[in-house]
Amino acid sequence: MVVNAVKIQPLPPLNSLLAFESAARHLSFTHAAKELNVTQGAISRQIRLLEDYLGKTLFERTTRSIALTPTGTQYHETVRDCLLHLARSTGEIRQWRGDQQVTVATSTAMASLWLLPKVAEFQSQHEEIDLRIVALDHVKDYSRLDCDLALYYCSTPPKDMEVTPLFSEEIYLVCSPSYLARNPQISSVEGLSSCTWLWLEDSQRDWIGWPEWLKRLGHEPVIPRHRVNINSYSMLIQSAVSGQGVALAWNRLVDDPLSTGSLVRPNDQVLQTDAKFCLLEPLHSRGPRHSVKLFRDWLMGLPSVQGQ
Repeated sequence: MVVNAVKIQPLPPLNSLLAFESAARHLSFTHAAKELNVTQGAISRQIRLLEDYLGKTLFERTTRSIALTPTGTQYHETVRDCLLHLARSTGEIRQWRGDQQVTVATSTAMASLWLLPKVAEFQSQHEEIDLRIVALDHVKDYSRLDCDLALYYCSTPPKDMEVTPLFSEEIYLVCSPSYLARNPQISSVEGLSSCTWLWLEDSQRDWIGWPEWLKRLGHEPVIPRHRVNINSYSMLIQSAVSGQGVALAWNRLVDDPLSTGSLVRPNDQVLQTDAKFCLLEPLHSRGPRHSVKLFRDWLMGLPSVQGQ
């Protein structure tokens, strides 16, 4: 069988189309750069590349603003319609098994330490539902997450989302039983200076660190003898389980190792804050799909959830 293939041409640089559509919609290179998570210079270069390819000027530029040329206006309508059509088609394909899938976005820490140990119960109750868990850290705009539900630590409730608190933030010390046996002095805050601190090295997190934890509890600054920096909270907890030092723990995230005895609390110092771990839902005009509602109801019925 002979197949007659026709090459689709001419096609402009596809990355330039995305930059152009965003800049034309916002009439701002700055806003386009923020939306696409690139620099303003990158947007400008992509627009120049597209204009060189087309041989036409798409924007009138002044020192403080940009405006579409007549050619730019016409071209933006075409590009926008094509991208919208492509997005709709892509969205339909990505709806894997449609109503029977529930996509949950959460942080790697909450996924590995809290959610994943529990989902077997849900799956045993609802074998017809496919659960898709997507671990995403450093989310800047929760409303742009491509998911049905999201589970995140929130020091401040995000806007443009329906927020349901799951449990409050409580922070205390944990270590392995063997580490406590070797370092009994950490039963008091003063004894912390002579041990190894497991330190979450992540500048983008708004989680409370050691200095702030001590300060909020009214203690003087303490400098540890040793410090191990780790950029993953789940790895940090595993390090504590392995007996490598003492760590700050968030309640509910360490329920399992505390219940099994893999971790213990060396003292009763607890910091309670106004922050919460939350269920985040898109603000839809319609209610959630039946499968999403089933997962939500199961989640809110867990013993560790406050159900506020």
